[in-house]
Amino acid sequence: MTSTDLVAAAAAVGLAALLGVSDAPNSTAALVSARSGSYPAVAAWSIGWHLVGGLVAGTAVARTVVGLVHVGPHLLEPALASGCIASVGFTWLTTRRGFPTSASVGLVGGLAGAGVMAGGWHAVAWGQLSGFRLLGIAGVLVGILAAPVLGALAAGALDRGLRPLSFRLRRRSLRGLHGGLWFASAAVAVTDGSNDGQKAMALLAVALSGPGTFAAGGGGISWAERIACASVLAIFTVLGGRRIVLTVSRGLGKESSVDDLAAQSASAVVIFLGGLAGLPLSTSTVVTSSMIGTGLARRQRHIRWQGVARIVAVWGVTVPSCAVVGGVIFELWKAAS
Repeated sequence: MTSTDLVAAAAAVGLAALLGVSDAPNSTAALVSARSGSYPAVAAWSIGWHLVGGLVAGTAVARTVVGLVHVGPHLLEPALASGCIASVGFTWLTTRRGFPTSASVGLVGGLAGAGVMAGGWHAVAWGQLSGFRLLGIAGVLVGILAAPVLGALAAGALDRGLRPLSFRLRRRSLRGLHGGLWFASAAVAVTDGSNDGQKAMALLAVALSGPGTFAAGGGGISWAERIACASVLAIFTVLGGRRIVLTVSRGLGKESSVDDLAAQSASAVVIFLGGLAGLPLSTSTVVTSSMIGTGLARRQRHIRWQGVARIVAVWGVTVPSCAVVGGVIFELWKAAS
């Protein structure tokens, strides 16, 4: 194994860790907000189901990530690693400030910047139509932007449907809502671990198994690579994310158990469908937007718009910032080698 392989493998594992940190609130914030259990119990629940998601993940998202950059085999690994390091660095800085930043959005920007430096503008799959489907960077960004809108709309509609039913239930029967919330949170953790886990697995597979691992006849993601990334991601949802969990669970609005159940259920469905389509979604964005959707389904005053604005501002600068950093890192890498 060369030094390039080692650096690329370390970057992939680092991405899995940062994805875990930024994913921390996805399945736990709702349970914390609803006071459905102690934080240790919620944390253990998150680790277990995120791990399951990573282990049962397919390869559609991984193939999309690797396919964003088209360069020679000797340049592919440094380009992917540079984009990965850019995402890791940006996400680490913003999560230190308590923002639920999307490492997935940062990865797209980082790969675009590194790809341009590696092979010029034509080396990046900016976007093309395949039937009715938009592929490349444009397709991924459209998916990343559309998914939270769909999550918010679905969560709002589900919240409106569940709320009249909850009014008719006796207080004792409302405990069933908490049980449903645990189930929905598990579904979010599984789909989250599957979608985000594949991003790190893709980079680790290229580093350890070679650039042709996702080509026709390639071996794909090995079980060792799958277990390593899934384990790191799952563990870091707890080790580094408690502050972000509190930001999301208490910083956006006043949710009830019905709101939390609607948001988690809608998020799980949207993330699952995105994974089937091979879209490396920003799962944190989907979950946060779903929570906002439930607040809008009642009244706008239930949303703390200042907290929302701070998060959206971070999302808005992620792609260009990571693109610049990814390009710089690749140039430094090339100069050093």
